[in-house]
Amino acid sequence: MNKAILSRGVGSRIDWRLCFIADTEALAGRDVLQIIGEAVAGEATIIQLRTKKRATREFLQIGLKAVEFLRSRKIPLIINDRVDIALACEADGVHLGQEDMPLPRARKILGRKKLIGITASTLAEAIEAEKEGADYVGVGPIFQTSSKENVPPVLGLDGVREIRAKIGLPILAIGGINVANAGQVITAGADGIAVISAIASATNPRQAATELIEAIGKINL
Repeated sequence: MNKAILSRGVGSRIDWRLCFIADTEALAGRDVLQIIGEAVAGEATIIQLRTKKRATREFLQIGLKAVEFLRSRKIPLIINDRVDIALACEADGVHLGQEDMPLPRARKILGRKKLIGITASTLAEAIEAEKEGADYVGVGPIFQTSSKENVPPVLGLDGVREIRAKIGLPILAIGGINVANAGQVITAGADGIAVISAIASATNPRQAATELIEAIGKINL
């Protein structure tokens, strides 16, 4: 199993344990930068910024402020879907879905020093992502989730094990993950977890992040 780190040109090794996907539409009107700050205070190790409805200029402004906040804390910022935003705000990388810009094109734009993650809902997609040069894969959904619409069938823990056996990339597992099952996901072979509602919908996001880190820490890797 990968030990949850990967050297890249972001100034430090990456701790993959807990990625908070800061989805602006999931925050029920709360300030996304404030929730990012609380997640980081609770020891979230990666932030992914995601928005589907904000205008490009607003997305960029949020990204610029997030980069400024996170860089001094040596926590990478990944931009969801938008290669242009990742480039413009000098984020540490981009996360692409299967219908987003093809990985080779994104790599040509961003270069080798930026992280590129790929969503993989099947073993075949994970293998293809590795072949094309992805830095990590976001695997899921692992369990049933209400955070996204039109999601593929759940992979379950067996799906994580199958993908882990076939690829050497860091795996971030996503979909229905919470304090109760986070440890199982890591045991199955994921290097870390990515969550939206487990932090975004929590009354105390900082505490929620801390509890997830503690749940992962109980696993003897």
